[in-house]
Parts: sequence; structure tokens; C-alpha cells
Amino acid sequence: MENDFKDLLSFFFEGIYIVDINRKIIFWNSGSERITGYKAEEVMNEHCFNNILRHVTQDGTALCFGGCPLHHTIQTGEINEADVFLHHKDGHRVPVTVKSLPLRDDKDVIIGAIEVFTDNRVFEGIVKENRDLKELISMDSLTQIPNRRYLDFYLENLVKEVEQFDIKFGILFFDIDDFKHVNDTYGHNIGDEILKMVSMTLKSNVRGVDVIGRWGGEEFIAILKLNSTDELQIISEKLRNLVQNSFYEKNNININVTISIGGTMFQEDEDVNETIHRADQLMYQSKQNGKNQSTIK
Repeated sequence: MENDFKDLLSFFFEGIYIVDINRKIIFWNSGSERITGYKAEEVMNEHCFNNILRHVTQDGTALCFGGCPLHHTIQTGEINEADVFLHHKDGHRVPVTVKSLPLRDDKDVIIGAIEVFTDNRVFEGIVKENRDLKELISMDSLTQIPNRRYLDFYLENLVKEVEQFDIKFGILFFDIDDFKHVNDTYGHNIGDEILKMVSMTLKSNVRGVDVIGRWGGEEFIAILKLNSTDELQIISEKLRNLVQNSFYEKNNININVTISIGGTMFQEDEDVNETIHRADQLMYQSKQNGKNQSTIK
């Protein structure tokens, strides 16, 4: 039974080692080898406080001879958990979370302890991977602003907020005027730079509670928490003017574009796709009326 138990612990990804009542190491799994650099044969039958892991706190306090969670567990039977820094065989410090648990015999007498330690760098790596994946899924790769998928998700949840908290929001729909001409004249690489310039101008000039995203191609939308078409008109004209006065410089030539905008407020009795469609149609009115203007209703 004891061998089966140790065989099971050997497969854990975490570092796990067992000490007897005198803190002599009697088991050391493969996770411990991976995290510390010490092979089992190097530490077995050694005392854990003899220049092996040498746990220290963030301020450099050594724990082996005072404040050791493992020693405290053996003395009191309490489960202890702490964030510490262990000594790797190669000399560097590794951030770990350690948990020590008492080991008892069949008469409930403490005969040792088990320490489980997790490499916090792995956790941080997983967090980073999840963050990168989230950005990959939700961000437009060219402009680095939210993509269509994220905008759909955000709007779905925003409508729920409207129902629960009685907030109001409006949508602006933007389209770059004569963008095909830019691509035909300067090439698609310059066209990409123009898309990035417009997106950053829009993103940089709304509030933190508002969302600017790329709807597709040269189309963008803004989702703005406000109360009226008058406020929507003011923001729309500000953004239109800022885009008009932005430019991308290439070979001493300033390349600039304008945008046509349509905007409308979300109505509680409608599907949000109707709001987007109405803003889109109002944007086309701006196009038909001469471009580089806003139509807000």
C-alpha cells in the first residue's frame, strides 16, 4: 500500500517530498526534481534543512531554522501554506507556493510531513497564455482594437446591463471614405497603415468606458455609454474632425483620409442588430450627402 501511494505521488506535476519526524527526506518525486534541479538520489536520506531547498521569504529571511512551514506542521499538526523562494541546484531562486501537511500513523501520531510545492512561474505562464489567447480571439490583429467577435459579445452583455440598470448607450458607425482609392494609389501596405492610424485616432479619443472596434474592412463602430443623440453628435463630430486632421507620412507625402459616420441611440424595445443596421444606414446617408460628415438620428 505504501509503495502504491508513493508510485501515485511520483506522477504529480507538482513537487512533492516526504520527511520523517526529524525532517529527513524519505521520498522525492519527479516534480521535485524538475522544479529544484536535484535528483532523488542527491537528497534522499538528507535533512531538508541541510543546504538543499533553503526556503527564504521575499525579504530574504531564511526559514529552515526559524519559521519553516514544514517544521511547524510536524510540531503542531496544522496544515501550512506560504509563498516562498527555494534554492535551485543551479543557484537561482524559484518562486513557489508550498503547502505542508502532517503525516500520521494508524494511532494518529505525527510521524512526519508531506510538502507539496508549485512552481509559480508555471501559473504565471498559464495566465500569460490565457491573456494572449484572449487577445488573439478578441483583438483585430492589424489595428489592435476589438474585433467583430468581441463587439458582438460586448453588445450582448451591454443589452443585459440596460435591462438591469437602466443605462443608455449609442452606436456610431464609421466608414473610411474612398479607401479603395488609397489602396489603388499607394498600395495595400499603406492602406494598412491608414487603417491603423484611423483606429488609433478613434480609440485614443473616447472615454475608458467606451469601446471602439473594427467591424470589418474599413468599417469601425463605437459603443458609447451616453444619454442622448445630442451627446452622440458632439462625440461624432469630434472624432470626424480628428480623423480628418490626422495623416500618415510616406516619402515626404502626407496621406490623409476622411470618414463618414452614422449614429443612433439603442432603443430598449429593439434588437441591438436593428440599432447597428440603423447606424449603418445613417452612415450611408452621410456618404450620399457628400462624405466626411455625420448623420445622427
